[in-house]
Amino acid sequence: MSRALFVIPQRLLSIVRCNQVSLITRHSSKMSEQPESNIVKGADSWFNKYSAVESSPEGTFKGVKDRFNGITVDSSMETCSPDCFPTVLKRSLDHWIQSKTRGIWFKVHLSAASWIPELVNNGFQFHHAKNSFVMLYRWLPTDESANIPPYSHTMVGVGALVMNERQQVLVVSENYALIAGSWKLPGGYVEPNENFIDAAIREVEEETNIRTRFDSVVSIRHAHGAGFGCSDLYIVMALTPLTEAISKCNREIAKCEWMDVNEYLNHPKVHETNRNFVRTYLEYKRLGVRIDCAEEMHQVLKKRYNVYSVTKVPEVGSSSSSDSSNSTGTPKL
Repeated sequence: MSRALFVIPQRLLSIVRCNQVSLITRHSSKMSEQPESNIVKGADSWFNKYSAVESSPEGTFKGVKDRFNGITVDSSMETCSPDCFPTVLKRSLDHWIQSKTRGIWFKVHLSAASWIPELVNNGFQFHHAKNSFVMLYRWLPTDESANIPPYSHTMVGVGALVMNERQQVLVVSENYALIAGSWKLPGGYVEPNENFIDAAIREVEEETNIRTRFDSVVSIRHAHGAGFGCSDLYIVMALTPLTEAISKCNREIAKCEWMDVNEYLNHPKVHETNRNFVRTYLEYKRLGVRIDCAEEMHQVLKKRYNVYSVTKVPEVGSSSSSDSSNSTGTPKL
């Protein structure tokens, strides 16, 4: 994630008390020139548009405000005792409704799990969860439909089409393949904060111990009904091998070899979709084109992003050709 635009000092506000019991401990809302803010970072800032709440009534949660006029409260940033939580939540909701706040988000960590029943009793719904927290939300306006974005609903994987100068394709047969003994391209799921190209290069090295560099995007396969009820996006990358000696990962891979491309295209235990990936790549090579990757910077958000586009393959010996051949991962600015 990008760094936050607004920052807050680390010193604490005085503790708000209810019946002599500590209610809330939170960070100050005054701005400073420190590079980062724990409380804003704790809100999982989305598109770098979260800012500190200037003020809030005593005995209420503060949270951080997003660009959609919503509030996010992080239990690791603002702690509240279980006994006092219902009172503080009610005061906070009354304040947010009066101030016409829209979406209210509570990021509840394991240490504050006792908050969850009270939040549910007050109309909050589950949005998503990870190992250490659950995110709940409530849409406050009664005159408009809830404009809450769905959580991630697509699993992203990569396949690596690695072809050497002898027109051989690197293929693997998995230990737990859907069709026993079938051959496929190396690949796997993209990890959080990982670029597609880097994921493909990593998966090839993990499964076969072969190092590669990026050549071209080949195809994108999109389907629904995958694991956990998600959709599935599978991106095939053509990679050029930098080494060819195979040392397979025994935990995942039963067999691995360099297979002649013609054998691959006619093998009875290669799925037709995988054959088409190779046919597509060979057609790109015949036409002298590829789908290249460039990294750019968003002018406002200052976020880096990758742009994929069709380009002509540079002639051998040109400066752009030599620059491309030196790339071993996602292009950098």
